[in-house]
Parts: sequence; structure tokens; C-alpha cells
Amino acid sequence: MAAPAPAHILVVDDEPEVRAILRTGLEAEGYAVSEAESGAGLMGLLDQEPIDLITLDLRLSGEDGFTLAREVRARHNVPIVMISGKGDMIDRVVGLELGADDYIAKPFHMREVLARVRAVLRRYAPAEPAPAHQEAAKAERYGFDGWTLDIARRELKTPDGELCELTTAELNLLVILIKRPGRVLSRDDLMDLLKGHDWTPLDRSIDGLVARLRKKIERGNETPQLVKTVRGVGYVFAGQVRQL
Repeated sequence: MAAPAPAHILVVDDEPEVRAILRTGLEAEGYAVSEAESGAGLMGLLDQEPIDLITLDLRLSGEDGFTLAREVRARHNVPIVMISGKGDMIDRVVGLELGADDYIAKPFHMREVLARVRAVLRRYAPAEPAPAHQEAAKAERYGFDGWTLDIARRELKTPDGELCELTTAELNLLVILIKRPGRVLSRDDLMDLLKGHDWTPLDRSIDGLVARLRKKIERGNETPQLVKTVRGVGYVFAGQVRQL
């Protein structure tokens, strides 16, 4: 069986030295790397070829990294790791709220960058079907608003019966929510339940994960109807859930 293609990482920074450091470190770990020094270059590469992760500097010459992150999020479901000299906690929180998956302040250590890149890529990995020997076990299947979730098979079907592709993190979040319908879950609750995530009390990456799940299960809804925000607290699953 052919080996899987290496993850393709796009390094966006207007400093050639920083791009060179990141490229060298990432390629040494087996990643494919492309570079861009501007927002135009970033968007052009995104439209031309598949990108698995973006490292984005917030201080590109004459450009607002926050605006670029928002534009990327609106058009592509690709993870973003912000790497910036803006080390202020407010900037960190704003970046994560805009949909960034992680934030690293300059000066950085390459080992930290690699660890965070690996963690983000794992969260975006496509959900894999359960092993065949597990499928004989009693299935856990749930229905909500015409959708069907088969937890044993790790499959979500739309009301039209089509498969909806979710990443591992998105599927795990959906399982947590539909098993607790009507219960308000704080961000801390969700981060604790999403096992294996290294987080701090100010980590807002859960907001980006919720936003990505909403895009897939609430198509056409300007106001979320299934995963609702409880301001100042967290989220609640408001759909009508039944076990099948």
C-alpha cells in the first residue's frame, strides 16, 4: 500500500529569515512546505493547490493578519497556527476567536512549533471508521433534525442520506453534544471532554471547532438552530435528539 502523502504546510511571513527557519524545521520532519510573503500570495496558493495547514504571521507588511485569518476561514476549512511577535494576551484571544487553531508568540522554539503543528493536524484528521470487530457490538445511533449519527461506524448522514465528512475533532464534539441535549456546556467542560487536548483556561480554540461543525450541520441557517451559543457561558445542543 502506498505511503500517505506528507501534509502540505503553507508558511506565511514577510521575513525571509523566519520563512527559512520554519521551512527547514518542517521539511526535516517530512512535511511539504510552500511559502508566501503576503496575503495575495496566501490566497493565491490556497486557490491553486490543497493546503493542510497554514502558519500565519499577524504583522505582514501593510496587512492585517486578523483580517486575512477571517478571509481564509470564510472560504476554506484549513487549520491556522498564528506565529507572531504580537504576544499580548488580547491578540492571542482575538486570534483564536477568529478561528485560529493555535497561537505561538515570537521568538519561538522550533520544537514547540512542530509539537503544535502535529497536534492541530491530528485534530483535523478525517474520522476513521471503527475496526470491523467493533461493528458487531451494539450500535449507538442517534437521530436529530433528519440527521443520523452512527457512533460505532463514526458516520454522519444528512437528511438526504448522504455522508457528511467530519474530522475526528468535529465528530468527537458532535458526539459530546448530542449525548447531552439541552445541557449548557461551558468551554472548560467541552475541553475536558475532548480528551487529549492540551489547553489553558484562556484557550478559545473550541470556538473555532464549534464554528466548523456548524458550517457542516447547519447549512443555510444564518442563526444557529442546533448548536446555540449561551452568551458568557458556552454552548448547548438544541436539536431534538432520539436514540435509534
